[in-house]
Amino acid sequence: MQIDAVDFFYLSMPVVTLEADGSQDALLVRVSAGGFSGFGECEAAPLPSIAAFVCPMSHGACQPVSASVLGRRLDSPADIAAIAADVAYNSMDVLQAAHTFSGIEMALWDILGQARGEPVWKLLGYRASYPKTPYASLLFGDTPQQTLARGRDAMRRGFRAAKFGWGPIGRGSVQQDADHFVAAREGLGADGILLVDVGQIFVDDVERAAQRLDALELARAVWLEEPFHASALEEYGALAARCQGVRLAGGEGAHNAAMARHLIDYGRVGFVQIDCGRIGGIGPAKQVADYAVARGVTYVNHTFTSHLALSASMQPFAGLADHAICEFPAAPKALAVELTRNHLAPDANGQVCAPDAPGLGMHIDAQAVRRYQVAVDIRVAGKTLYTSPVFSP
Repeated sequence: MQIDAVDFFYLSMPVVTLEADGSQDALLVRVSAGGFSGFGECEAAPLPSIAAFVCPMSHGACQPVSASVLGRRLDSPADIAAIAADVAYNSMDVLQAAHTFSGIEMALWDILGQARGEPVWKLLGYRASYPKTPYASLLFGDTPQQTLARGRDAMRRGFRAAKFGWGPIGRGSVQQDADHFVAAREGLGADGILLVDVGQIFVDDVERAAQRLDALELARAVWLEEPFHASALEEYGALAARCQGVRLAGGEGAHNAAMARHLIDYGRVGFVQIDCGRIGGIGPAKQVADYAVARGVTYVNHTFTSHLALSASMQPFAGLADHAICEFPAAPKALAVELTRNHLAPDANGQVCAPDAPGLGMHIDAQAVRRYQVAVDIRVAGKTLYTSPVFSP
């Protein structure tokens, strides 16, 4: 098969707010090859990602992503890896390149799976897809009472685990944060799995982060996610040395496999969380999963948007029976919900699995794409480099 076309569809809610919710807009990617159409989703600002695909060349190491993708052969996983290597080398100075290629790479796996009649996880070498326990990915409330209510709602909806993130944590006093942790625990009940994400709020301040550890231990939180900037490896390692029951989690900011390995080795995280829409796609995420297994670290997917992104995020660790916790977008915006006609619903045991269908197993809703699509034109020196395509299934 030959890669004939790569199309981008910029989708957005009518109003985008400062809320830390990545499901407010999306960049859907469609790749055409060999008579098949594959889909992926980039997890980054959509317009810079489109620009990285079409921008004029600045020099040999600053070529648009399109230069390494269009016209290439797609017949095996090795072909995907070869394209990825060329993108990394030829676009090394296009800093959005990894994000742009992430969505393309997912679509390439989707096509290859369709052509072979196999799910992506099987193409990755797994013999089975094991069920995962989904955690409801939620935001902390503005008040502990709101946090409590969100925890109770997650339990009513059948979730056995929930992650509370961002919100007021780290912006007020230690006691105020502790009140939220206690409220989250009360909302989930004694047996609920509590996970906490503070969205890099402490930047590189180990002491401020450490002041929250006692409250997290008291609330029996399983992990503290992203206390620092993604590259603050020394700070991660220093805080990890002061943890007792709670472990550190991070990795969604990794733009390549090396960054994730360093977080494991030097940041001493107990959970490595990889976003296929940021790290370069499914292939490098699988590399990290293999590395995590070898280092005794638990691999977890990161996704907060559509079920297309959810399916892609589950493929790299679908075959790992002991890595059984899965991020699940529990309250995304309507755009993310409506983007696909099918969804990965929890089964009777409250667990989810990567699809058994060929490719990523997800079907795009054409009406939803048209409903949320935002028209974009990119012109340089009077020449149109990109104009929004019309979506057709």
